[in-house]
Amino acid sequence: MPDFLNEPPQSPVLTAYDREHMKLYLRLLDAATDGASWREAVSILFGLDPDREPERARRVHDTHLARARWMTEHGYRQLVREGR
Repeated sequence: MPDFLNEPPQSPVLTAYDREHMKLYLRLLDAATDGASWREAVSILFGLDPDREPERARRVHDTHLARARWMTEHGYRQLVREGR
């Protein structure tokens, strides 16, 4: 499981953090598409217990999912330009 911040860095361009966590972003998007609960996703993908740390767990999940969605709308363009 990769190290993660409580919130991914917000930037109009891809960050090193985005690049390091791309697989995690994809797994979050898959979980959301499959209708998995945020509690299940944060437990499996981040190793957090949403019962012990409900506010942190929700913030980690929601902010990373938002960044993952940003990647699908904007961030991917930078990867395409780089030929990845």
